[in-house]
Amino acid sequence: METALTRLVGVRHPIVQTGMGWVAGPRLVSATANAGALGILASATMSVDRLREAVREVRSRTDAPFGVNLRADAADAGDRVRVIVEEGVRVASFALAPSPGLIAELKEAGVVVIPTVGARRHAEKVAAWGADAVIVQGGEGGGHTGEVATTVLLPQVVDAVRIPVVAAGGFFDGRGLVAALAYGAAGVAMGTRFLLTSDSTVPDAVKARYLAATVRDVTVTTAVDGLPHRMLRTDLVESLENATRARALVQAVRRAAAFRKLSGLTWRRMLRDGRALKHGKDLTWSQVLLAANTPMLLRASMVDGRTDLGVMASGQVAGVIEDLPSCRELVERTMTEATESLRALARNAPERMPVHTDE
Repeated sequence: METALTRLVGVRHPIVQTGMGWVAGPRLVSATANAGALGILASATMSVDRLREAVREVRSRTDAPFGVNLRADAADAGDRVRVIVEEGVRVASFALAPSPGLIAELKEAGVVVIPTVGARRHAEKVAAWGADAVIVQGGEGGGHTGEVATTVLLPQVVDAVRIPVVAAGGFFDGRGLVAALAYGAAGVAMGTRFLLTSDSTVPDAVKARYLAATVRDVTVTTAVDGLPHRMLRTDLVESLENATRARALVQAVRRAAAFRKLSGLTWRRMLRDGRALKHGKDLTWSQVLLAANTPMLLRASMVDGRTDLGVMASGQVAGVIEDLPSCRELVERTMTEATESLRALARNAPERMPVHTDE
C-alpha cells in the first residue's frame, strides 16, 4: 500500500511504531523495520554514547529504514543530531517541536524530519519551518496527551498543512488505518499496540496488566507530574490522586529515594532539576519531585517490572487489545484487515464513488 509516507521514508507499509521510552529499543525497532513498517528508536532515556550503540545494533539487525526520536529541548540535542547524521539514520522524530535551525541541519544531511504534535497550530508551525511530515496525536494516545480526540484533530491538521500527516491516538488495527486514510492521513502511528507484541522487551507481568485492562482502566491524570498524562490506573496513581499535599510530598520523597538508587542521581541534582521544572508552572513540590523522575517512573515498570513503583503510560486501545503477536504478525494482519476493509467499502460504495487502494 503506497502512500505519501511510504514514499517519503522508504518503507513498505504506512505504519509507524512510536518512540516509547524504555520500550522502543533495538529489538523492537529492528523487528518493526523488518516487518516493513517504520520503527522509531527512543533516545531520550539513553546517553549519547548508548544512542550510537543502539543505532548500530538496529543497523546490524536490519537493512530497512528506521528512525530515532529526540527531545528537542535536551541540552545535548545537537550531539544526538550528529549521531543520527553520522550513522545514516533515515528519520528524526521529535516529541517537542524542533527549532528551525535543527530542522535545517537534519534536512541538509538528507534526514527526514517528522515532529509529533497535539494541536493544529503546532503542525502549522513546524510545517512552515520545513518539517517533512508530522505525526498528530489525539487525546486517545498514551503518555502526555491533549484533550482533542483524533477524529476531530486529524482532519483539522490535514486541512491546515501540505505535508504528509500521520495519525496517532486510538489506532490498533487495519480498520483504523483505513479510517485514517479516509481522513486524509498518509498512515498511522501506534505505540501501545507495538508495546504489546512478543518483540517488545517489556516484562511479561507488565504486559499481562495491560492485557487485563478494560477501557475504563485507562485514565488521564495530572497527579504524577502536573500535566495530563494517560496511563493505566494503578494503586500508585490512585494514591497520588487521593493524597493530601503533605501526604503526597512524603510519598514522593519516599519514591524519589528509590528512583535515586536506580538512576544514580544525587539529591542535589534531583532538586536542581525539580526547581527548573517548577519555574513558571503551577506544580506542587511532590509533582515537581516526581516530574524530575518521570523517566525513572517509566523505567520501574517498563524495565524492572515494578508496577508498584512505576507508571504505565497507555493509549485507550489497551482496553481492546487481547494478544501479543510478533511485529511481523501485527503488521501483516493490519495490512490484511485494511485491504479487506477497502474491498468491503468498494463493494458497498455507490457506483460512481472511486476507491483508490494506492493512497
